[in-house]
Amino acid sequence: MEVSRAGHRPWYRREMSARRFAFLLNLPTLLFLGVVLAYPVVYAGYLSVHRVGLAQLRRGEFPFNGWDNYGRVLEDPLFWIAIKNTLIFTAITVSTEVILAIAIALLINQTSVWTSRVTRFLILLPYAIPPICNGLIWSFLYSFQFGFLNRILFTAGLIDQPINWAGNPDTALYAVTVPYIWRTLPFAVILVHAALQGVPRELYEQAAIDGANAWHRFRQITWPMLQQIIAIILILRTAFAFAVFEEILAITQGGPGDATWVAAWYSYKITFSPPNNFGMGSASAFILTLMIAAIALVYVRTVYRRVTL
Repeated sequence: MEVSRAGHRPWYRREMSARRFAFLLNLPTLLFLGVVLAYPVVYAGYLSVHRVGLAQLRRGEFPFNGWDNYGRVLEDPLFWIAIKNTLIFTAITVSTEVILAIAIALLINQTSVWTSRVTRFLILLPYAIPPICNGLIWSFLYSFQFGFLNRILFTAGLIDQPINWAGNPDTALYAVTVPYIWRTLPFAVILVHAALQGVPRELYEQAAIDGANAWHRFRQITWPMLQQIIAIILILRTAFAFAVFEEILAITQGGPGDATWVAAWYSYKITFSPPNNFGMGSASAFILTLMIAAIALVYVRTVYRRVTL
């Protein structure tokens, strides 16, 4: 065996540390993400500080304008309307998803209930539907003229005339939250259900022997075990809800008026609607990214860190 003068093995024969081995295994993925994600992000940052419209694209010249695009976005009242709608949308969808995910996961975790097996299968179906298809399905359900939702409510005697769910400024934003929750809820249910599998059954049996009812068992055993996964769900679902786009595109297209303008829809319309201000659209997207990062940081520092310590 080859040995160096100092009596040690050469560097290429030494046993690789676990950290270095993990880095080498992840290196191809990191390089792929760098090419696929990092370059578009950097290029969007470049566009955000330049004046880029159809005229500039035809000439191939992008004049530098510094922070002008960011200033125009922040001074646009429509941008702040979109941010307000986004915050409302995110608060409703995330809180509802967490509550329903816990309830459904507890239900399908009950092996004594025969419907739990059927529910485990059915809960995955919405997650398999592409977002744009989900939006189109619900746009037909919400249709004012021939929507199935109005037909059900009318047949049940709950309404006496059709309701324009997606066409009324007072209900449009809330109407969009329902299909979004329906599509993304399985993700949270799967995570909570997986966390429940790690709770020892002996704890529940001992608590039942001690006379604890279902509520006390949930509060003293289940909830502490779920706090870490709930924190992760809050971080991920908030980031995704803040960037909602497909349901808005398929159901309301931002209407009626500006009732369902959200942050991602604002960036899309500024960029791809005349006069196609790509620089301003990139600036608004970067502002949205910074907002999502700030919210995620708050979650990590206040929620996730608290439940992991």
